[in-house]
Amino acid sequence: MTALRSLIISFSIYSKIPVPQLEWDARDMKYVLCFFPWVGAVIGALTVLWEMLCRSLGLGTVLFAAIGTAIPILVSGGFHVDGFMDTMDAFHSYQSREKKLEILKDSHIGAFSVIQLVVYYLIYVGAYSEINRYKALAVVGAGFFLSRTLSGIGVVTFPNAKKEGLLFLFSSKAHEKAVKVSLYIQLVLCVAAVLWLSLWTGLAVTLGALLTFFYFRRRCLRELGGITGDTCGYFVTVCEGVIVATAAVCCIAGIV
Repeated sequence: MTALRSLIISFSIYSKIPVPQLEWDARDMKYVLCFFPWVGAVIGALTVLWEMLCRSLGLGTVLFAAIGTAIPILVSGGFHVDGFMDTMDAFHSYQSREKKLEILKDSHIGAFSVIQLVVYYLIYVGAYSEINRYKALAVVGAGFFLSRTLSGIGVVTFPNAKKEGLLFLFSSKAHEKAVKVSLYIQLVLCVAAVLWLSLWTGLAVTLGALLTFFYFRRRCLRELGGITGDTCGYFVTVCEGVIVATAAVCCIAGIV
């Protein structure tokens, strides 16, 4: 029953999928991160279904790329994009560590975040439109699970930049050993799945996601002294962009 409650709480926080609203208690918080990747599984399933619909109806590339780009935003409610924008404002402020942490807490958006978001989605939509192989699109679908699995591992592995906020609440209340074991098992299974779907595209996407993960760690430690909830949203967003761009390059190169 605790696992089911943790699953519901995870979906209520990280998605717009309608679920029963539960009161949180300490036992439920221990395992919420174990189910975070399954929000990505829903996004991946919808992505694959959308590709199948486009193929069967002969829909155009622009519509395919536009709706495909919108699916993760609609399912997550823009939760991670919000973190991406706050992080872009902080990183591009070139202020002290303390000032950057203050910027992350500010609910207002700045010019840097808007510019970076526009550039990000121009690249994302352009890359998405080049994914013309079912296997590559299936790998992208699995990538939504992969990005969230890595993000969850970061939450229970990397130091927190501040002792407050939703991220600190989850990381401090999590059953660290159980969450780590669960997420590492899910990571191995996800990587095995993408390699089975397409060896070369799977290898490229996995490498891209892991390089993004270690870049995320290095930059957050250097500039903030640790991670925050906003920077985790930044990582999920950037990682998914890297996955889409990598899959697109594989399609263009014909190595799917």
